[in-house]
Formats: sequence, structure tokens, C-alpha cells
Amino acid sequence: MPHSVSPVTEASPPPAIEMDEPAVADTAQQPIGDDIAMTDAVAIADAPQAEEVVEDRDAEKGEKKETSGIKLEDLFTGDSDEDDEFPNAPAKKEAANSPNEPSSPSEFDFDPSELTASDPALLRSFYQRLFPWRYLFQWLNHSPTPTLDFEHREFVFTLPNEAWMRYQSYRSSDLLRKDVLRLMPTRIDIGPVYSTNPRERKMLQNVAGFRPLSKELCFDIDLTDYDDIRTCCDKANICNKCWQFMTMAVKVITAVLRDDFGFKHIMWVYSGRRGIHAWVSDRTARNMDDSKRRVIAGYLEVITGGAQSGKRVNLRRPLHPHLVRSLDILKGHFQEDVLEAQDPWRSSDRAEKLLQLLPDISLRDTLRKKWDSSPGRSSSSKWADIDAVAKTSAGKNFDAKALLEAKQDIVLEYTYPRLDINVSKKLNHLLKSPFVIHPGTGRVCVPIDTRKFEDFDPLSVPTLQSLIREIDAWVEPEVKAEKPVQDWEKTSLKPYIDYFRSYVNTLMKDERGVKVKRERDDEGDSMELW
Repeated sequence: MPHSVSPVTEASPPPAIEMDEPAVADTAQQPIGDDIAMTDAVAIADAPQAEEVVEDRDAEKGEKKETSGIKLEDLFTGDSDEDDEFPNAPAKKEAANSPNEPSSPSEFDFDPSELTASDPALLRSFYQRLFPWRYLFQWLNHSPTPTLDFEHREFVFTLPNEAWMRYQSYRSSDLLRKDVLRLMPTRIDIGPVYSTNPRERKMLQNVAGFRPLSKELCFDIDLTDYDDIRTCCDKANICNKCWQFMTMAVKVITAVLRDDFGFKHIMWVYSGRRGIHAWVSDRTARNMDDSKRRVIAGYLEVITGGAQSGKRVNLRRPLHPHLVRSLDILKGHFQEDVLEAQDPWRSSDRAEKLLQLLPDISLRDTLRKKWDSSPGRSSSSKWADIDAVAKTSAGKNFDAKALLEAKQDIVLEYTYPRLDINVSKKLNHLLKSPFVIHPGTGRVCVPIDTRKFEDFDPLSVPTLQSLIREIDAWVEPEVKAEKPVQDWEKTSLKPYIDYFRSYVNTLMKDERGVKVKRERDDEGDSMELW
């Protein structure tokens, strides 16, 4: 931790309920939360084993399906003129596939808003018609043709009964899609790429041979960690005022990742409720071991301790260049989004917290008297009072440098990103997949174009219910397009999928370039041998 005077001690993880399967070597146990990854040895009461037989609705008819084992015919996709990524629903006049289950949202005879985001009928329509399976595959596979990067990737499903299914893996996006439609999970988490197929781990004679090899470098930021400084909302509630803390975080972390570490492929994803996730997909980032991930996490860790721990920023001087850059990025936000929008020190008790962050006792006493005589004085005015009072009452022993450093620390404490640092430290940490539905809000976990992040409004992100209504309300134009309009193009999900597709294409292009360069280098080495 290069910036802090003393490292912070990590909280002990809660115990995990044991399962009768071998534990994964060097596995981190992590708390469950709204946007927090899950433990590696995880179980909930009545939860099925990782890839054991799971019965779905067809079990009532005497049919049973397995999540493990792949049939030969599942490896091939039939020819079709229709886009196999987003198959359109049958026309309204055509009969549905099942008399009891509508195959198109437009055939629902009820208002989608009357259903919850975890309703199976709505989820099925979303997974069938809107979820970008192909682009998800290409993103995790790093190539349009199958590789072990996808086949050995772990997927984790949260089932409708809140049980978790771990160590699921698939050879293609079609097989993943088919299993999701069968199980109808309310959440999908993504894990690392393992040394062998996760489904086959029990077949290994040496359990230690099953280990994580690679995964995107991830970051998780949640607005609940700002509850001690935001005044507009608390807990799971958010608004456009406090969302500016996410804007600050994205600017600072993106600058660090690009300028200090040279990463290029950084995707930010809205968590669906009150936070954001970052996925760094560069090959060098994916292949980092835990020690390197801890170094980067420590490099970014500035806010330490809990809300009741007093001063939470304790930095060495001179400041690291990245902190100087961060202050330059954040100073405008501090004035507009903290002092003016949040007004964090208007009340006397909150103002007392500010006073305790100042180093000079006589300055604190003078300011306290001034503010007590002017109840309700704004935070902007109180911040200006610090310098004004210091100039008029500075004695011989007054340390102007210490005051400047204290003010820098205060700006960072109220603006610098507050990371769930454990998400970034471990290779085998799980994180929620992009484009899943948040069960509480119904909003889609959409990727965010960082070029337009300041215009991003989390409260306007489409919900599952609104997407179904948009498809139903769509009217085909009089002049038909050359290609069929896919269902996602009929909805407000279109710009997010377009951005994701562009991001994935750029990533795959760079991966191909790395592969070609490596092959040329190998050829050069071979020639030197002769």
C-alpha cells in the first residue's frame, strides 16, 4: 500500500457452510451481498451440489435433465436465415409453441409491470430474445472461434429458490443459453478460467491440479460505502446527486489503469441498483496472479478504516504523482458535487467532524465559535472560512503547510473512490455478469460508455418490464429494412448492446494482433536454431 502510512487489516470473512466436495486450493471466502461476489465453498440450505442433477419443471412429467454431460448434437447449430443470437418471436398470428406458455411478450394478456423482475415468464423472454449471448461468448472467449478461455470458464447460477450452482462450464454460447433457459437463474456470476474444465474437477486425482489461471481484473464500487458523506440518500437508495460519486470514481480509476498501468480494454458496468463494476480484459491483466492484483489494489487504496474510525486518509508527503493527478481531476467535483450538492457540513455535528480533520487546535476553536454563531451556514462557506480564519488569526507557530496537507486529505476523503478492495485482490473472485437483471430494481446491468459517463443516468436504465412493453409497442416501418430487425433493436437496450459489441470487437482485434506477433516471434526463434 504505497500511499498509506499504515496498512489496513482486512476483516475476517464469515464462515462458509461446508459442502461434501473437495475444497479449491487457495480459495477466498467472501461475503454475499447485493453486488458482492460469492464464496468459493458456498452453500445455502437445500442448495444443490455444483453440477449434480437438477430437476426443472419438466420433472413433474417424469422427465429429468442433467447440467453435466454434453450431448454430441448440442455442439452443432442448425442452419437458419434468422439471427441465431437474438431469434425473433413468432408472429402474433402464429400459434405459440405451448398452449400454457406464450412465446412472445406481445402475446401476454397482462401488463408486465404487474410482475416482478424474477418472474419466470419475463425472464424467459429476456433470455430468449434480448440477452447478447454471442457477444458475451466473444468477450470471455477473446475470439470468435471456441477456445479454452470459454470452455474452462466458471459460471455460477442463482436459482429461483436462492440456491447457488457453482462450477458450471460450457463449450459454446448455445449450450450456455440452453442451460440458462432450462434453469431460469435470477442471477449469473462469472468466475475465472480454470486449469481444467470445472465440471471435470472431481475426476482429477490431485485436487491441487484444479486451480484458477486467469480472469479479468475487476473493481467494485458501491454507494453504500459513501453513506457517511452523502446526505441525499442512504442504504440502497440513489439519486443523480450521489451518483456523481460514481462519476468521480470512474474518472480516477480509468486514469490510473490507462496512464499508470497501460491497460486499454476497460469496461464499466452498472450493477443494476447502487454501484458499478469494472472489467479489465487486457491479456496482461487477465494473467496476473494474486500478488500482482494485490499490488494494484493497494496502489488504488486511499480511503482506509470504517465510517467511525476518524481520519480515513493518511498519506505520505510528497504526494504520489497519481494522487496529484487525482486531486486535479476531483477538485471541480468537490466544489460542485460535494460542497454544493451534498452540503455535508451544514449541521453542527457534521461540521464537528470537519473540525476534527484540521490540525491546529486554535483554528478549530475559532471556527467552532464562528459557526455556532451562524447556524445553518453552508458547507461552501465553512470551507472558505478555513483559509480566511487561518490568515487573520495565524500565530507564530501556525503551520500553513500542515493545513494545506489536511485540506488535500479532506478533499480526497470526500471524493476519492471507495473500493470493495477484496474484489480486486483475488483471481478466483466471482462477479455479476453484464446484462443480467437486478431482481430488486428490475434494471439491466448495462455496460456504460465512459466517453458519455457524465450523461449516464442510472434511474433511466431500462427495466425488464419496460423492455417487454417496448417490444410489444414496436411498429414495423412502412419501408422494410434489408435485414430483419432484431428484438433488441426495438428497445432502449440497443445503445448498450451496440457499445458492448464495439468493445468486444476491439478486444478481439487486439487479441488477434497479439497472437500473430507471438507466432512471428516463434518463427524467428525457430529460424535462429538453424
